Amino acid sequence: MQNFEPIFANDGYRPNVGIIICNREGQVFWARRINKDGWQFPQGGVSRNESLVDAMYRELHEETGLIKGQVRLVAHTKQWLRYDLPQRLLRNQRRRAQGPGRKRVNFKGQKQVWFLLELTEDDSAVDLKAGPETPEFDSWRWVDTHHAIDNIVDFKRGVYQKALSELGRFLPTS
Repeated sequence: MQNFEPIFANDGYRPNVGIIICNREGQVFWARRINKDGWQFPQGGVSRNESLVDAMYRELHEETGLIKGQVRLVAHTKQWLRYDLPQRLLRNQRRRAQGPGRKRVNFKGQKQVWFLLELTEDDSAVDLKAGPETPEFDSWRWVDTHHAIDNIVDFKRGVYQKALSELGRFLPTS
């Protein structure tokens, strides 16, 4: 895997991994955020003590219940893809970080390396409640890539377009 250093650069972007899971027909895993109307691909932050690949497999399990042996790593983006968070979300992040003993959050958005995985098991392997914490998602389904781009929140659309443009050529075709 290519070196993405510095992962924790003081560039204003929180390091993150994005995960596109596909099935054998080339459809992608599309999940609804718990108690919300928003749908998205799994994604999550990278801890200081883990590699991007380790973070990706951790997030994969936490958000979908899938483990390394149930997917095949197909490809990843060659560079960081960035998006800025809207001001309303930045205010919420800052407010949460101001509690006792909490570290101040100073970032303007996320930088992500996106991974394309192919599910090698049947759909029953997905378990949204398998993670150690409150589930991230409450529902999921297979969709085509255009559906994902058309239905992601506006501030993430550019990153989704770039990730799918780069990784889409690796999707299986039926």
